[in-house]
Amino acid sequence: MRKLVVDSKVTLDGVFDNQNEWQWQIWEDPDELVRYSKDHVTGFDALLLGRMGYQGLSSVWPSMTDDIGYANWINSIPKHVVSTTLDEDNLDWNAHLIAENVADEVAALKQQDGQDILMPGSADLMHTLMQHNLIDEYRIWVHPIIQGSGKQLFKEKNAPTGLDLVEMETTSSGVVILQYQPTVIEGEA
Repeated sequence: MRKLVVDSKVTLDGVFDNQNEWQWQIWEDPDELVRYSKDHVTGFDALLLGRMGYQGLSSVWPSMTDDIGYANWINSIPKHVVSTTLDEDNLDWNAHLIAENVADEVAALKQQDGQDILMPGSADLMHTLMQHNLIDEYRIWVHPIIQGSGKQLFKEKNAPTGLDLVEMETTSSGVVILQYQPTVIEGEA
C-alpha cells in the first residue's frame, strides 16, 4: 500500500499561509531550498493537491527548469486535485479531478500500485484526511520566524493525534525538517 505524506512549511508559531512572504526570506541560498525539496521527493510518484495548491503550482512549474531535476519530476508526475469548484476542463499539467467522495478516492489511490503520494500544503484537505486516518506521515518544515498571525496548519477542532518523531534534519538556514508518523493516543479506539 502506498503512503500518503503531508509536506508543509510553517513558521515557528504554526502559520502556514502567506509562504511567499516569509519562506524565501529564511533561505540564505534559495537554491538550497530547491535542493532540499528535490531530496525530499525521492520515492513519490504522485501529488495530492487542493484547489489553491494546484492553481499556485500549475501557474509556475510547467515553464520552470532547473539543473537538479526537480522541475522534471514535478512536471511529469500525476496530480490528483481535490476541488468542488474546478472541473476537468480547468485542469491540465497531468492532473485528475477528485470532486466528491474525497476520503474514498484517496483511500483508493493509496491502494493503487506505485510509489508514495506527496501532499504539499492544503491544511483544509489535510484536516479532512486526518478525520479518516488516511495520513501516514507528516513532514513539517519549521522556519525560524514568528509570523504573529495567519492560518494555522493544525486547527483547534482537530481530534487529538499522537505523533512519533521518525527523523529530524536541520538546514544551514535554520529550517528544521521534522518527520512524524501518527500513533494511537491512549484511550482511542
